[in-house]
Amino acid sequence: MPKLWTETIEEHRRTVRDAILNTTAELASERGVRSVTMSQIAEQVGIGRATLYKYFPDVETILIAWHDRQITGHLEYLKEVRDQVDGAGERLEAVLEAFALISHQSHGHHGTEMAAFLHQDERVARAQQQLHDMFRDLLAEGVQAGEFRDDVTPDELATYCLHALSAAGSLPSKAAVRRLAALTLSGLRGAHWVPESRSRAAAHRPPHHGHHTRHLEH
Repeated sequence: MPKLWTETIEEHRRTVRDAILNTTAELASERGVRSVTMSQIAEQVGIGRATLYKYFPDVETILIAWHDRQITGHLEYLKEVRDQVDGAGERLEAVLEAFALISHQSHGHHGTEMAAFLHQDERVARAQQQLHDMFRDLLAEGVQAGEFRDDVTPDELATYCLHALSAAGSLPSKAAVRRLAALTLSGLRGAHWVPESRSRAAAHRPPHHGHHTRHLEH
């Protein structure tokens, strides 16, 4: 078979597969995972049921494939963002903001039922670990460069980042998301951090009355 013809067939298959994934995700978001049928998907995509079954055996498998594509795409995008910037601090800042914006945009794109179904997938745990490792490695570089606090391990700080930025999904705007990313970065830099020993000392320091001292007349 000629190479051009083979490439054309593969491109057609990818196009059909993408249409199946996108259509199924949209239907599941609108109607719920359990309400979507293979017949509905085939009709919406514009292919026969027999053709659809050549690609996927059931609705659940399609949704898992869609989610896997989303996860893979997000991770690849974050790696691109990371590699386009120089300097550990700047790289982490770019990745944190990009991840927060992804979390914000992804929130609400599917209902509770679909979210619960997708998060049973073991790929989610693997993706979270990959994100954690990316943050940890950038933090370790930054600590070595003196850009981030060194009183907490990069591993713990990476966990902090993931949990802090998960709040982006409930924020009302991209501006708010960027503020959250900046606040998270500030915590990593430790700009306002007070060592525990100094905190205890401050707690036992007597109050300063300064301007409130009374002057007695003789």
